[in-house]
Amino acid sequence: MNAPSAAAVAVDVDDQDAVLDQREDLICQQLLARGRLKDADFARARRLHEESGGGSLVSLMTRIGLVSERDVAEASAEVFDLPLVTSRDFPENPPSVQISVRFLKQQHVCPLAETEECIELLVADPADDYPVEAIRMATGREVAVRVGLRAEIDDLIERYFGTGRSAMGTIVEDLGEGADARDEDDVEHLRDLASEAPVIRLVNLIIQRAVEQRTSDIHIEPFENRLKVRYRIDGVLEEAESPPANLTAAVISRVKIMAKLNIAERRLPQDGRIMIRVQGKELDLRVSTVPTAHGESVVMRILDRESIVFDFKKLGFTDQFLADFLKVLELPHGILLVTGPTGSGKTTTLYTALSQLNTPDVKIITVEDPVEYQLEGVNQIQAKPQIGLDFSHALRSIVRQDPDIIMIGEMRDLETAKIAIQSALTGHLVLSTLHTNNAAGGVTRLLDMGVEDYLLTSTVNGILAQRLVRRLEPTHAERYEPSPEVIEEFDLRKFQPEGTIHLYRPVPSALTPTGYLGRTTIMEFLVVTEPIRRLVMKHADTNLIEEEARRLGMRTMYEDGLVKAMQGVTTIEEVLRVTQEN
Repeated sequence: MNAPSAAAVAVDVDDQDAVLDQREDLICQQLLARGRLKDADFARARRLHEESGGGSLVSLMTRIGLVSERDVAEASAEVFDLPLVTSRDFPENPPSVQISVRFLKQQHVCPLAETEECIELLVADPADDYPVEAIRMATGREVAVRVGLRAEIDDLIERYFGTGRSAMGTIVEDLGEGADARDEDDVEHLRDLASEAPVIRLVNLIIQRAVEQRTSDIHIEPFENRLKVRYRIDGVLEEAESPPANLTAAVISRVKIMAKLNIAERRLPQDGRIMIRVQGKELDLRVSTVPTAHGESVVMRILDRESIVFDFKKLGFTDQFLADFLKVLELPHGILLVTGPTGSGKTTTLYTALSQLNTPDVKIITVEDPVEYQLEGVNQIQAKPQIGLDFSHALRSIVRQDPDIIMIGEMRDLETAKIAIQSALTGHLVLSTLHTNNAAGGVTRLLDMGVEDYLLTSTVNGILAQRLVRRLEPTHAERYEPSPEVIEEFDLRKFQPEGTIHLYRPVPSALTPTGYLGRTTIMEFLVVTEPIRRLVMKHADTNLIEEEARRLGMRTMYEDGLVKAMQGVTTIEEVLRVTQEN
């Protein structure tokens, strides 16, 4: 679905309000077309807009969190065919043009550059002509409009023409001298400080910026002389603007209050959850705290329930992989394992498999720690080891519930593995995860745990190993011809015997400062066939099993990554980063 062009709106309409409404409607249609705005939310916003008696509908939707500023900026740039400029592209020094700072702040516009004939103006709302026309008349120069994020424009105005403080700096200034929370023993003082509006705004700003940048994890880490905030974006940690060190206890206490944790307990790790709506998204934040030498380190895993898509093709399954995987998945009984380190997308792959199997005629029960996403029609059990409900205890009860399919969050010990094998032998399909480096390593891991070889060969049908690599942003990626040495080093001719081989480089853009946008999976799938079973019975090592699997047609993760690098999905550097092969 494509939104209509801005050119379709007549600009010579006398009623300026009508023109503004038409232009804002175009932006809303674009947001709906891009899936950034829900129909129900749009209808609710229109009702609120009518009740409030006017103003900007788009601003209202941003203010109440139905859409993010980034979504609005991208949609506006597309509708009006204007360049999108983000903070990484802002000039270091302001232009010399004299414009009222009060006007700039009120209208959320800021000059970026100037020539004798023209002023380059960054605007948050290109649908509104008023500030552009006002600056054109005041300066007698043409105005070249650029679209930006409102928060970044406000920060830039402060940097160019104010005190130089950022939004976070302004909040810290509002806290004043009473904000010092170094006395961590005074729990009531901490609770009061963590409940003050500026601290609440500070933590909300950290979460909001994380969502804006598509962050999967927020790390808040106290050190001797500073508090460090880092975001994991597409699998890579990046440092962000941090509050001053004297606010460490207040910030961490605020997060713990939101997660319903005990702020007085700082000696033991704690886990909690925060349900929050940010920028139009219902988010589930999994919070983990651990004591360190300089205070509690907090990590918040952001689960965006609305954006998760359980689709094998979108996860990175190629046609060849998908056919083999579905063949094993559709077997009536046995064990299918997904392996990889923490954060490699194992759970998402298992959920996608369950979505494929989830039909009215089968009963599916899962035991997970934690339950990350709710699946309609699936009975999901949250493991609670502290009360004795661990994987093995839950599994014993599950098999009495007459399930067809069982999903175990992780095979952590021999007892869990034995119950899973028993379930597979009695006609159940069992899905689970293991922590191993590759698919063949899954076999030796189970043997090392104490699983009997004859039980393993008679139950395990397939083992999928995977990693996540950053995906290139396709509209700006640069295609190039690699040197003969690179082609030889990575043996690329094996995948393309004829023609010119091309690889791709990331190119930073307004859409993404790294040139990467999102992640995809590289994988290998080991089907446990008769030759593999014979090697398992001989307790062959991982290398022998992998060699045999490759002889039978298995493509390794490394090779899958190289193919995707040649297709322009990712880069060779990314493949090497996650596979560590040379």
